[in-house]
Amino acid sequence: MSRLASTALAVTGLAGGYATGRATKKRPLAAVVLGAAGAGAFFIWKKDAGTGKAIALITAYVGGFGASHPLAKKLGAWPAVNSVTAGVGLLSLLLGGSKKSKDELS
Repeated sequence: MSRLASTALAVTGLAGGYATGRATKKRPLAAVVLGAAGAGAFFIWKKDAGTGKAIALITAYVGGFGASHPLAKKLGAWPAVNSVTAGVGLLSLLLGGSKKSKDELS
């Protein structure tokens, strides 16, 4: 279930951060949404998948945010945001919860 929670946070951070910025015209508020959701997802990824995968996933999250800007010039804003959000969401589902707990190993 945590894999879904971390994925929900990641996609909410990317799409919700953009939507917040667009609706309020306040980029700092968008950054708060993006940062808070990313931090929450990172801590869940770290607990469920380990530090290495959590770092890879948060790198994809931040990289997706950065890539959405030049991509928006080619595709438009929402298609760019949706594309990177889908990519990060898929990575989170694939990598975000594979660490075995000590109880599962016994």
